[in-house]
Amino acid sequence: MKRFAACCFIGPSSKSRRRTKPLKQKDHLQESKEVMENPQANNAGNAKPEEIREIQEQPQLSNADNTNSEEIGEIQENPQSSNNSLEISSANNIILNHDFSGGLDSWHPNSCDAFVVSEESGYLEGVAANSGSKYVVTKNRKECWQGLEQDITSRVSTGLIYKVSACVRVSSSPPELAKVVATLKLEYQDSPTNYLFVGRVSASHERWENLTGTFYLETMPSRVVLFLEGPEPGVDLLIDSLVCERTDNNMIHNHDFSGGLSSWHPNSCDGLLVTRETGYPEGVSANTGSNYAVITNRKECWQGLEQDITSRVSPALTYKVSACVRVSSSPPGLAKVVATLKLEYQDSPTNYLFVGRISASQERWENLTGTFCLETMPSRVVLYLEGPEPGVDLLIDSVVCERTDNNIIHNHDFSGGLSSWHPNFCDGLLVTRESGYPEGVSAITGSNYAVITNRKECWQGLEQDITTRVLPGFTYTVSACVRVSSFHEEPSKVIATLKLENEDSSTSYLFIGRASASKERWESLTGTFTLEAIPKRVVFFLEGPDPGVDLLIDSVVVSSYIVSKCEPEIAKPFNDGDKNRDESIILNPRFEDGLNNWSARSCKILVQESMGDGKIVPSSGRYFASATERTQIWNGIQQDITGRVQRKLAYEVNAVVRIFGNNVTTADLRATLFVQIPNQHDQYIGIANLQATDKNWVQLQGKFLLNSSPSKVVIYLEGSPPGTDILVNSFLIKHTAKLPPSPRPPNKNLTILRSQNLSSVLKNVLYGVNAIQNTNLNDGLNGWFPLGQCTLSIGTGSPRILPQMARDSLGAYEPLSGRYILVTNRTQTWMGPAQMITDELKTYLTYQVSAWVRLGSGITSPQNVNIALSVDGQWVNGGQTEIGDDRWHEIGGSFRVEKQPSKTMVYIQGPSAGIDLMIAGLQIFPVDRRARFKHLKRQTDKLRKRDVVLKFSGSPTSDTFVKVKQTQNSFPFGTCISRTNIDNEDFVDFFVKNFNWAAFGNELKWYWTEAQQGNFNYNDADDLLDLCAKHNIDVRGHCIFWDVQYNVQPWVQSLNNTDLMTAVQNRLKGLLTRYKGKFRHYDVNNEMLHGSYFPDRLGKDIRSFMFKNANQLDPSASLFVNDYHVEDGCDTRSYPEKYIQQILGLQEQGAPVGGIGIQGHIDNPVGPLVCSALDKLGILGLPIWFTELDVSAENDYVRADDLEVMLREAFAHPAVEGIVLWGFWELFMSRDHAHLVDAEGKVNQAGKRYLALKKEWLSNAHGHIDDQGEFKFRGFHGSYDIEIMNYSTKVVKKFVVDKGDSPLVVTIDL
Repeated sequence: MKRFAACCFIGPSSKSRRRTKPLKQKDHLQESKEVMENPQANNAGNAKPEEIREIQEQPQLSNADNTNSEEIGEIQENPQSSNNSLEISSANNIILNHDFSGGLDSWHPNSCDAFVVSEESGYLEGVAANSGSKYVVTKNRKECWQGLEQDITSRVSTGLIYKVSACVRVSSSPPELAKVVATLKLEYQDSPTNYLFVGRVSASHERWENLTGTFYLETMPSRVVLFLEGPEPGVDLLIDSLVCERTDNNMIHNHDFSGGLSSWHPNSCDGLLVTRETGYPEGVSANTGSNYAVITNRKECWQGLEQDITSRVSPALTYKVSACVRVSSSPPGLAKVVATLKLEYQDSPTNYLFVGRISASQERWENLTGTFCLETMPSRVVLYLEGPEPGVDLLIDSVVCERTDNNIIHNHDFSGGLSSWHPNFCDGLLVTRESGYPEGVSAITGSNYAVITNRKECWQGLEQDITTRVLPGFTYTVSACVRVSSFHEEPSKVIATLKLENEDSSTSYLFIGRASASKERWESLTGTFTLEAIPKRVVFFLEGPDPGVDLLIDSVVVSSYIVSKCEPEIAKPFNDGDKNRDESIILNPRFEDGLNNWSARSCKILVQESMGDGKIVPSSGRYFASATERTQIWNGIQQDITGRVQRKLAYEVNAVVRIFGNNVTTADLRATLFVQIPNQHDQYIGIANLQATDKNWVQLQGKFLLNSSPSKVVIYLEGSPPGTDILVNSFLIKHTAKLPPSPRPPNKNLTILRSQNLSSVLKNVLYGVNAIQNTNLNDGLNGWFPLGQCTLSIGTGSPRILPQMARDSLGAYEPLSGRYILVTNRTQTWMGPAQMITDELKTYLTYQVSAWVRLGSGITSPQNVNIALSVDGQWVNGGQTEIGDDRWHEIGGSFRVEKQPSKTMVYIQGPSAGIDLMIAGLQIFPVDRRARFKHLKRQTDKLRKRDVVLKFSGSPTSDTFVKVKQTQNSFPFGTCISRTNIDNEDFVDFFVKNFNWAAFGNELKWYWTEAQQGNFNYNDADDLLDLCAKHNIDVRGHCIFWDVQYNVQPWVQSLNNTDLMTAVQNRLKGLLTRYKGKFRHYDVNNEMLHGSYFPDRLGKDIRSFMFKNANQLDPSASLFVNDYHVEDGCDTRSYPEKYIQQILGLQEQGAPVGGIGIQGHIDNPVGPLVCSALDKLGILGLPIWFTELDVSAENDYVRADDLEVMLREAFAHPAVEGIVLWGFWELFMSRDHAHLVDAEGKVNQAGKRYLALKKEWLSNAHGHIDDQGEFKFRGFHGSYDIEIMNYSTKVVKKFVVDKGDSPLVVTIDL
């Protein structure tokens, strides 16, 4: 491994840092005078390239010019100049080590020598320090431009004014006073180095002088260096301190439009400038300055004014936005003006981040405020103002965006070297842009990063004392950008920890957060901590990788997000008591204005103060509304919200409701959205539902998002039986608050004592250790007890081997004892053996369940046996099976707890009363997924890769270099899509980039294409097919029929059997004739293990008829069975053996079954359980597809882990030939907490894991052609690009690696 050798030192090597074209003193001063007389020369950025070689001045910003001796005398009499104690300090100073208290750290002598003089060492000739106790002397100056410099590249931004103040003097004076000049050196990638004059002062050896000046960067150079220079050669320059601070924190360029519309861009509309000189229209004068912008010709609510702020923002910092806005004309209600961030990423869809909102009118200027914080840095960040209805002009007076600097870490990005940081019993090096990044590992935040090397223990790393910067009771958010450098392929753990040293000399350690880091890319480590009391010392440190692994740190931010009373509140989920009412897009949400803006939906609505003889009063406020005289369940109260809801924004609904009358005590209430979209059929979107009562007010909550721009949107309440009133106390709809990211689930206690080895703490999970006590019954029935009035005893003769699924997880094991628990005298199904395991379980671990079970003789029908857990009174399914004989059967399952329970009991139940139950070898153990992954990677390499030999014809030589890059893996990775999704360009972008197969959510189902008999809707399916064809994406046809009765439309169920058979034949002919050859697969009759509607009506042969008829109509399509819970052991209706029996039965009837569909809606997956199901189904020799895969977990990290289990198991199994996810976008999934991308386009941890696996399953190789003219590698099946390069030519070719056992030979003609 290459060691990092890019240390930064101060010493002789710095003498190589010199100006490209040095100026003589006389020329320097003369040129300065000439530039002073030319006001147009005040910005070097406007100069021609040939002119950018001399120092350019800014006369209006300088404090002194080339003066004569009389003028010098005037300067000396100025109190500011003559004061012997100059005060130069600032909390906003961007200069590191500004007073040399750290010696020459962060400073570099420019081709001369420098040393620090201190009180301890003795001041020169009685020249005492002015600010602190030290100053610097620069000596041996051979040129006037030689002096002292500091790189400030990462700490300056364009568009901001910086003020410089330096305390200087000289050691000896020439006949005239010596000039000391502050200058900026600006280095650019493709143009000459530029020098920008900042300020000048006439200095002497008599006293300290204050040099001041300002500068402004219009564009950002690749490097910015501030240096002090100027006295004649041979004159020593003394520097006491230097301050450089922003005079304005606003990062918005041209924030008040004083520069017209410079830096601003109207977004698909027009922008005009109104000034005092041109005259303000209709008395609308500017508020801040003398100009404002008018954004007109707006055709969409999202059109407005924007500015790119990419180079001026950083992740993990909080920014405050304030804009002065109004509108030119008001709609019936106030117009919403919204501040939004557009976040563009390289490999994921564009995201939109809500910043703030205000209700604006034409009457006066309003102040829109908000805050934002970026967790990661996008490739582009645009701030824009939008929101009013189309046709309404948006007026903008000024925009301010300021950083609220709350990072308590000093030198957070290592721009000051390792100042304030301390390696903990190891070595720390600094890598910089100037020294060159090793192995292509460049900094991500600024231009430097730290490397922590020579680590002998995992706890060794980098630390900083933050004792004086933390407060008790405050929550701090930590974000660090880290990676590692090692030969290890496996990711390394990097951990953020607090070391807490107490007054009693004890030390404890507080876990903050963890990230899995690799050598491939920078990772974001995040976490939070709160200290109830402040100990004697608080040290923050990063640690964790194995000894010998170098730890790389790019930046660290530790900040406390506190909302003061004078600042706008950070957006949060609302509730009925929320007083910020103008945030809701519902008008008159609490009926304080009667029924204004509300209407009845084919019923009668009233405003009430009380009902039911005064027993029903509002939950809050004075009024509520009632929808009465309802004759249909869809009757209710509604509001038209057209124009107030924006596309691609997520909204949350919160209504306080109850029911009344008609002797109904509980009923289903629903919030529904009616949406009309031009050129599409009307949509009814269910948002939320709950069981309401006549006793109490309850909250109805839900979320929605519109992908397109509707012509009409109405929201209404419905659902309770006719004759029952719907009561509404309040109804709010707001833009969904941004939720904090999911925390990494802990698998250890947060507080760790150093007496414990950190490695042992991190690995203290004893994977494979049984949570069940006395499972072999070596101690009789100790630990077991009967649940209910049944009898437990011990028998012998049970299997001595573990069930197969447990063996696959545990590997080597001790034989079982052959003893089992016999349960007799069972009078209820739930009676059986039980054991308390409360203290044996840990949160967030996935537990596998395994046992042998058997039933007593005399059973007359199949019986269900279930291993169940009672977790604080809640039933948890640990696995179940169906038994129809008296043999021993394997039972398996899995579960997870995400909150530490106070009481957990495991018990075995299920058979009918009177049937004896036998249980042997019960195992409940945490699964080591990482160990399983290693096995799956080996399997994947064997199954999904092939050896490739590239043979080059022509005249290849040994110096010919080959670079192979896989562009796409040919394995099918698909997703479910819906017609509404494709109106969202961000959805489409993610879809086409990351999937090569698709299935339609509803658009091909019979109840969608023919909701009413004879009225066909194929438009939605056609649109989806067109999109897939455009992007070469194959499609599964889901589904022709659905055998579960409640999914069969009412008109079909109303047919007699003869007409039903005709309808089935028409459905087959109509669908498969229309789309012949366009769908690669069809799910013929969905979920036949869970429903039997068509056989119940038309006889058992109807299923094989469907398959045979479909094959005749479209022979090119593979015909699949499709069902759920086949793979997880939690459903006795659909375990693998039953599925096999069903498929064999269809084949015996002549059905051309072409594939097996496993839907894959799974929770807490355990690899061996899934693999066991695949192995069993694989004996049929049919291709297996996961057709509707999703995993549901509220925590993104848990969801990511579960998804990885399923994807790796499927990809590594030889019988699996494709994977289709059942969606990926929030609010458009069949299950909550299953999405990979949130509603507004942000990729979560599960999405990142999916993308990482897709990247892992692409092959790349490079090297030289061998002596035989060949290049060999092993790669995944799929499409490849190859570049062949030598000193004179470069050739690009394409080739495909298909499946095969023997090496693939590809001939490439050069």
